[in-house]
Amino acid sequence: MRASRLVQLLLLLQARGGLTAEVLAGELEVSIRTVLRDVDALSAAGVPIYAERGPAGGIRLVEGYRTRLTGMTPDEAEALFLSGLPGPAAELGLGTVVAAAQVKVMAALPAELRSRASRLVERFHLDAGAWFKGNEPVPHLATVAEAVWAARRIEVAYHRDDGAVARVLEPLGLVLKAGTWYLVARADEQLRTYRVSRIREAHVLEDLVERPAGFDLAAWWAESSAAYEREAPKIEVVVRVRRDAMWRLEEAVGSRVVREAQTLGPPDGDGHQRYRITVDWPEEVSGRLVAAAPEVEVLEPARLRDEIVAIARTAVDAYSRP
Repeated sequence: MRASRLVQLLLLLQARGGLTAEVLAGELEVSIRTVLRDVDALSAAGVPIYAERGPAGGIRLVEGYRTRLTGMTPDEAEALFLSGLPGPAAELGLGTVVAAAQVKVMAALPAELRSRASRLVERFHLDAGAWFKGNEPVPHLATVAEAVWAARRIEVAYHRDDGAVARVLEPLGLVLKAGTWYLVARADEQLRTYRVSRIREAHVLEDLVERPAGFDLAAWWAESSAAYEREAPKIEVVVRVRRDAMWRLEEAVGSRVVREAQTLGPPDGDGHQRYRITVDWPEEVSGRLVAAAPEVEVLEPARLRDEIVAIARTAVDAYSRP
């Protein structure tokens, strides 16, 4: 453990230049006293390391010294692909591994590229979650991830609308979509997608998984998502929208639906425009569009308009009671 910490301390100094003992202690999650002892140990081992006092002081390596201890472990190499997703990496149990991998990469870069990489991290951040949506609990995510990394079968109890079912899966990959984790796995010789939050129990088995030849997780997910959208039940709706309130329609049905909307005729004299839109999952549409009123009014079909009126009346009745 200490040897690993000494290497990380050395790489931090190589990547960032002089750092105070306080900063190093925070990075390494140890006390300042421990940092000073580690510095003494490195110095005794022949590493040209020294400390400067004063406002601009700190612990430094002699100018020009570079260690060759930048080789990455397999775990760090895998974790590096998640380095832009600190939250998901932590959920997978890879938070500290990601940090160690980033230090090693930064130490291995030339000075100019290291500066550019630092600016990139400072200025860009990827947040995979969605607004107004709490992270759903995924208690078995780490177990599922272990099966994916190790290419081993996994036995799960999976919750469906009609109850829990037992499955033995051949995991091929994990996908994070808008803050939700999905497992892509083979079951009964078919590729399927499982929502990880619905897994109630999970046990990694000893049996190894043979990946299909040429399987590309990203390409398969893109095609699967497109097929899901193509096959989802749809309904055509005619709406009347105030032209300066298209954002209300977009909030209710999504940006893709608004982009593909068909304009019907010229605008009304009062600044409204009629559109024909195609929306997925007809049984959900009335509840989504009632929230967009009064800026968005449904004109057709009459059945959907009646459903929205019924929802609104039910809400009025509920809130009219003393």
